[in-house]
Amino acid sequence: MKIKNILALLLFLVTFSFYAQNDKTDEKREKIKAFKVSFLTTELELTPAEAEKFWPIYNAYDDKQFELRHDKMKTYLKKLDDDNINSISEKEAVTLLSQIECTDKELYLLREKFMTNLKKVLPAKKILKLKKSEDDFNRKLLKQYRDKAGK
Repeated sequence: MKIKNILALLLFLVTFSFYAQNDKTDEKREKIKAFKVSFLTTELELTPAEAEKFWPIYNAYDDKQFELRHDKMKTYLKKLDDDNINSISEKEAVTLLSQIECTDKELYLLREKFMTNLKKVLPAKKILKLKKSEDDFNRKLLKQYRDKAGK
């Protein structure tokens, strides 16, 4: 498994547990989102015309991706708890695995649609820069989380 995939999964799990443990989920998510917008704006150096077209596409994608990961995966992770996983039947395991695969496909199709829409408003070089900037942001967020947890 590539390090980027591991990092993305780790970030998802850390972010998920971060949200699950706090009653102020929306407030925390909005802070992270504002930090991300600021970070991406700086990194991408969008023109005003590009920014006007980019942000609605990006925000719609980001919200839908969060919804899929947070709402659906939350259900799956509860069922994958050590106590639950040992007590579910093979039929239930097959059903759960199928649901996870469907969510993964939804996420893939969402990303594919997002890229198609981005190609209409940004040059390829900025799309690549976006991917790198998202990875950089995720590493920075994970580092901040680790630093905070270590204190």
